[in-house]
Amino acid sequence: MTKKLTRRQFGQTAAAAAALTAGTAPFNIVRAQARVLKIGSIHPRSGFQAQLGLACQRGIDIAPGVLKGLGINAEVEIMNADTESNVDIARSRAEKLVNDGANVLIGAFDSGQSAAIAQVAEQKGVPYIINVAAAPQITEQGYKFVFRNFPTAPMLVGDGLALMKTVFAQSGVTPKTAVFMHANDTFGQSMAGAIKAMAPRFDLPFQIVETISYDPQAKDLSVEIAKAKATNADMVMPVTRLNDAILLIREMVKQRWEPKVIMSPGAPGFYEGQFYRTLGKYSDYLLTNVPWYNPRASMTQKLLDAFTKAYPKELFELNVGFSFEAMLVAVEAFNRAKSTNGKELADAIRATKITDHVMAGGTLEFDAKGQNTNIKSVTLQNIGQRPKVVLPLNVSEDNLLLPMPSWNKRA
Repeated sequence: MTKKLTRRQFGQTAAAAAALTAGTAPFNIVRAQARVLKIGSIHPRSGFQAQLGLACQRGIDIAPGVLKGLGINAEVEIMNADTESNVDIARSRAEKLVNDGANVLIGAFDSGQSAAIAQVAEQKGVPYIINVAAAPQITEQGYKFVFRNFPTAPMLVGDGLALMKTVFAQSGVTPKTAVFMHANDTFGQSMAGAIKAMAPRFDLPFQIVETISYDPQAKDLSVEIAKAKATNADMVMPVTRLNDAILLIREMVKQRWEPKVIMSPGAPGFYEGQFYRTLGKYSDYLLTNVPWYNPRASMTQKLLDAFTKAYPKELFELNVGFSFEAMLVAVEAFNRAKSTNGKELADAIRATKITDHVMAGGTLEFDAKGQNTNIKSVTLQNIGQRPKVVLPLNVSEDNLLLPMPSWNKRA
């Protein structure tokens, strides 16, 4: 026979049940979340930056298998989003990733898009690990959920200018004049500002006689190259993306402008696979001072082996390396935090100290602003239509070759 409950007894039972549910549900949710880390990979996979975003995506996709091969638990679910090379779309896609359950965001290659994603991450309390983007203001906002394992524009410029002097000393080729050419997007303007502010401190042997900016989505750079050629400068310092880097060199060949040195102070373009495939022999001898993977690190070799097996026709370069390291940071922090709670993950990322990693430089760690300040640039030279480390000598793969041969005297 069922015993009838009084109104008071029913209320007490319901309250007890509610208390039990309230006490156990969060515990179950935390346990369910802690088994798998949902990572939102957000990059430009279409639009004018598509090739660069796809390179980043390869580093993301290959990471779980490589990490497991290194003995690092990597139970992750990768959620992909395409920014379409557009800042506003980057913002809306970041919001959707978070709403769909992403615990961490990684991206986005472009500084403008990354700045927009950073705002979303901070508002939502979701950690955001920037793999590639150099605009310094991103980590100057006092954000608590934004971390960058990539140098700022002033860091790039500082290393880039210092390495230029080493290149001149090593090669015996010292230009007296230079033209600075840069894309006028967020990254290019940040680099231009840093060069203007920092160049006087480095006692450089050359004078920048002209600064020329242009739209990175331009279809023709003939006017800009003609203006640069008219200066008769010994060196070109380009800050490019991929498509405009191709246009720039094509137009230099077309106009038969042959400066002694073409050296980027720190920008993408010259070391991308599509750059070599498009320009062939004209891609060689160009120099880029840029953060790069350490070819002598044991983890680099394991990542390179796995990458070559997965993508035999693609080039292993910095976009892959920094994207892999972003995954390494997220997974390592997740394993320590044992939680997908945003604050707990952010605290774990902030405590990161990884000494064995892929990219050149010291310990992978973040300062109070969320910036890794230990990254160091190297000097790359395109040799045999591949990027080779030529400086510093302790990590070099090949010898520096200057001056550049004429365009019409290449095999």
